[in-house]
Formats: sequence, structure tokens, C-alpha cells
Amino acid sequence: MRNPMLTLAEDYDFPLLNMFWTMMLCFLWVLWFMLLFRVIGDIFRDDEMSGWGKALWTFFVIVVPYLGVFVYLIVRGRGMGERELKRVQQQEQAFRSYVRQSAGTTGQADELTRLAGLKDRGDITAAEYEQAKAKVLAS
Repeated sequence: MRNPMLTLAEDYDFPLLNMFWTMMLCFLWVLWFMLLFRVIGDIFRDDEMSGWGKALWTFFVIVVPYLGVFVYLIVRGRGMGERELKRVQQQEQAFRSYVRQSAGTTGQADELTRLAGLKDRGDITAAEYEQAKAKVLAS
């Protein structure tokens, strides 16, 4: 019993140029699907577009895929980049606030610097400063 994959490989003559062409077509096929899913994702993430607009763009992109995607990129491409930038900035800000919240309290030196600033501005008296300083150093 022969292996069907070996038979398939023996039946076709793949010179180097044909192999390169096949790899390029596979790459373009994957690239096309990435672009298609990115456009569909952008359609549904856009808060400014109405439900009917989303439905029409989705219908256009699915029924006439090549033309639909390229028209979407031409008409709404700039906004697509701006929405992505805004989304990334929001994610980064959420991450930074999470890290700040998770990091907990600051060190003694930071706390003493903050207390000295409060005393210099006159927000707390010298006695309050000394009391808070003793509490920070005791911990």
C-alpha cells in the first residue's frame, strides 16, 4: 500500500519557480483573510456608525468581498487607523492604572518627600509633619 501523499508529490512536477509562486499565493491568501477580518472587526467596533450602516457595510464586504474591502479602505481607511490608535491608547491607560493600583503603597522615601512637600506648601504644620514622619519611619 503506497502513501497517498507520496503519490501526490510524485504526480506533480514543482520546479523552483512554481514552488515560489505557490508560496506567494498562500501568503496572499492569508494576507487577504487578515485584511477581511480586520475590516469586519472595524465595522463592528465603530461606535459612530449606525446599525444600518454596519449592516450595509457588512453585506457589501461579504457579497462583493474584493470590491467591498477596497472601497471600505478608501472611504473609511483614515478613520480606521484613528479608531485603532484610540483603542490602543485606552488599553494602555487601563493597563497603567491597573499597574498603579496593583503596585500598592509607595516606599518610605516617596512618602517622606510627599510629606515634606505638604509641609512646604503649608498644608500641614511642623508638628503634624513630625508626627507623620515618625509614623512612616516606624512602619
